[in-house]
Amino acid sequence: MELELSIDNLYLKILTPEDAPQVQNYFAVNHNHLAPWEPLRPENFYSRAQVHQRLVNSQAEAALGSSYQFGIMSRISGEMLGVVSFTGVVRGVFQACHLGYSLAENQQGRGVMTQALNRAIKFIFEDVGLHRIMAGYIPNNEKSARVLQRQGFEKEGYAKSYLKIAGQWQDHVLVSLINPAHLS
Repeated sequence: MELELSIDNLYLKILTPEDAPQVQNYFAVNHNHLAPWEPLRPENFYSRAQVHQRLVNSQAEAALGSSYQFGIMSRISGEMLGVVSFTGVVRGVFQACHLGYSLAENQQGRGVMTQALNRAIKFIFEDVGLHRIMAGYIPNNEKSARVLQRQGFEKEGYAKSYLKIAGQWQDHVLVSLINPAHLS
């Protein structure tokens, strides 16, 4: 599945196997910056072969409508600036997914993630037709809390020992955003 969503000097694209070099570079350059917010990864996790295979799987999941993993790309430099992922898409009576994202260290504080999420959420609600987007963040991740609040996410709960991040079970604040078209 090929899909590109435009945003001024940025665009979002479903990551494909051809993007493996950019994905690999993004995570290599930002490894230390992202480490406090990600699970521990095996040594070969970011090898070209492993990245390529994950992108093959990701592209197939997008075609099936079960997951949408976007790269945030610069129109000017062609560089990958971040990732926005909607995973675990559930249909039926739930019509929901989970949101995950990361942004390059050198792009922090520039509004890039806000722009990317504005466009990506619009796609998920209007084109995919989902009702709810769920997300979680580690309580001390104030940047993530602010990004989600700007999008209109509301706190729904607090999960103790929710995900194993950076090698430790971490509590998470649970938030969600409801499709405004579905509110009466």
